[in-house]
Amino acid sequence: MNKLVSWSAEDEAVAGTNTDATECKLGAVQLGYWADPYVRLFARRAERRAPEINRGYYARVRAVEMFIHQFLERCDSKCQIINLGCGFDTLFWRLRDVTQAVGNFIELDFPTVTAKKCQIIKRNKQLLEKIANEDGEVACRVGELHADGYHLAGCDLRDGGGVRRALAACGARADAPTLVLAECVLVYLREDAAAALLQLLACAFPKQLLLIYEQCNLDDKFGEVMIRNLSLRGCSAVGERGRLGVAAAVERLRAAGYGGARGWDMAAVWRALPDDERARVERLEPLDEQELLHQLHQHYALTVASQGDLFADIDLNA
Repeated sequence: MNKLVSWSAEDEAVAGTNTDATECKLGAVQLGYWADPYVRLFARRAERRAPEINRGYYARVRAVEMFIHQFLERCDSKCQIINLGCGFDTLFWRLRDVTQAVGNFIELDFPTVTAKKCQIIKRNKQLLEKIANEDGEVACRVGELHADGYHLAGCDLRDGGGVRRALAACGARADAPTLVLAECVLVYLREDAAAALLQLLACAFPKQLLLIYEQCNLDDKFGEVMIRNLSLRGCSAVGERGRLGVAAAVERLRAAGYGGARGWDMAAVWRALPDDERARVERLEPLDEQELLHQLHQHYALTVASQGDLFADIDLNA
């Protein structure tokens, strides 16, 4: 198992955001925002949040699905997905329910997180049976799980050598069409570590689509409250990167070596969703202050970068 560069109270706080997010997602799923039969297996309880928070989670999940669909349309079954800072995300199982098109699915996170996820997977037949059929084999080590087409491994994303070793152990192929996901991950890294990781990824996979979802525009009063709340929990690095606007986040990806990059705040993503979908979601819970949702969406962004020609035309409205 790849070891951590170091383990600090801040790392513990960042790992703890996974539990919060999973419980919030379960609460939104129970209200009908989207379907996910697996998230309940990873959450101790459902956290009921304000309607604007639930709609924010919905927009995030739906936007990621839209880009995954575009990615898979351009690929064959030899493609791979790499989920950085995966936490208790259930994307692998949800995709297995609708497609067999992903040849290899790799999940990386802190070893403390992957160890817990591995335990949950091993004790739930509903999860395990999607990873290995009757003839399949699953290799389990401390904090790691390896099967044909699915790999879960612990590593420290600040350690470039550890990331390379983890990807190699998980069967990542440099020549395969690759989707890299980083949802609320890079924003918790120091700027030099995030830049180094992006440069590593840009060089490693020449046929790549990178999708990043994280906080942005935190240099106003609303953002200062977010930064202060996260700092009180021990997550201090967010203030360093979260102040970037969308344009600056796009330039950061180009500086890391990506051939193309573009981005949108989540207000733009929300407007791009089909009208009938937005109408359905808006009927689930009343939201008297629409400005609350707009304000929240202005402080999260979706940025996309590509390497090579295969994914160069992927866009929000494609």
